[in-house]
Amino acid sequence: MKLKEKEVEIGCLYLTGANQYRAVLAMKGEFMIYAPSLEGIPSLSPNATKLPFENQPFKKCKIVTFAKKDYQVFDFNGMAAINHKLNEAQLAEVIAQCNANSAINHLI
Repeated sequence: MKLKEKEVEIGCLYLTGANQYRAVLAMKGEFMIYAPSLEGIPSLSPNATKLPFENQPFKKCKIVTFAKKDYQVFDFNGMAAINHKLNEAQLAEVIAQCNANSAINHLI
């Protein structure tokens, strides 16, 4: 399943067909910053407290490029969906894990 650009949201977690989690950190115009996990990682448990972005560099791309990947429904915090909204603490953790504060400040 491919996403439409309007389906991509800041602060949401997605799962690609290659089992790579992606967290959208910031968007401005047609550009975005996201955190990718390694590919092929095990599924997050429904009550995961640690997100899988440790030491993974953030990526910049166009929203349409991000949306063209194949995504899949996954379970997180007891719900099955194509995307999951991260709470403020989780989003802050992802930003810290991939050291994206400076890039986000320059994008916005």
